[in-house]
Amino acid sequence: MLAIADDITSFNVTAQTVEWCRNNSIWSAMRSEMSTGMANYFYDAVFAPQENSAKDFLIRTQQAVSFESFHRRVNQLANSLIALGLRPGDRVAVHAEKSAEILALYVATIKAGGVYLPLNSSYTAHELTYFISDADPVVVVVDERMATAIAAMAEPPKGCVMTLNADASGSLAADADQRPDSFDACPRGPDDLAAILYTSGTTGRSKGAQLSHRNLLSNTEVLRDFWQFTSDDILLHMLPIYHAHGLFVACNLLSYVGGSMIFLPKFDVEQAFSFLPQATTMMGVPTFYTRLLADSRF
Repeated sequence: MLAIADDITSFNVTAQTVEWCRNNSIWSAMRSEMSTGMANYFYDAVFAPQENSAKDFLIRTQQAVSFESFHRRVNQLANSLIALGLRPGDRVAVHAEKSAEILALYVATIKAGGVYLPLNSSYTAHELTYFISDADPVVVVVDERMATAIAAMAEPPKGCVMTLNADASGSLAADADQRPDSFDACPRGPDDLAAILYTSGTTGRSKGAQLSHRNLLSNTEVLRDFWQFTSDDILLHMLPIYHAHGLFVACNLLSYVGGSMIFLPKFDVEQAFSFLPQATTMMGVPTFYTRLLADSRF
């Protein structure tokens, strides 16, 4: 049975699902025993050094978010994931629009020992069926517009389905609001899985490419050295964060060096011209550049 929640207390499809999501006392005890050993390989290198920094990490049209504030939210979301039953190596599938909250969920998944699975936000419910059944996530996060369609799937997800919207509303956000903003990173080694990205499927059915903690850290280190990014850099970020460049290249790199991102929901010519003077660099697909070059102001 599938449970869709408007908030964490209102799973109204089956009481068994609520119990499954809540009954984590054994895992909590196990995690407490594990926390004294191995470090979280990727998180400790890329994200932990900035946890207490007051510097702006995400610069947005509404309000800037400091590293410290961002990581408090990461911790709340990590506590929510553990409460929902996440254990080391479990998948968290995410199909939602780009937002600071979704970026925090990515980092929270890594910190809590999970495996992050971003899914193209334009996928239909029919397309999602394959990815969810293949990856078998313990937690599926979607925006509220997709929640009803997920419930109607012929083979609905086995795990918890939570909602998280671009405006930071939804059942997962509501639950995280009630959680502590401190969290000890779950131990994970260099060869443990950190993320799964599905291929485009142009030559057959999409396949899940498995990325370890070592893979992600090595990529980030090479990019820092080759591109010579530093804490002085400000990246104009207009890419989606469900694929490798927007998430693993851009976000990992800027956190690693302690830089900042002008974090916009999507590419927009007017916003690009508005924010480019503040940025030291921009990452984009060819369409971004052709549209900018077509404008007489560029």
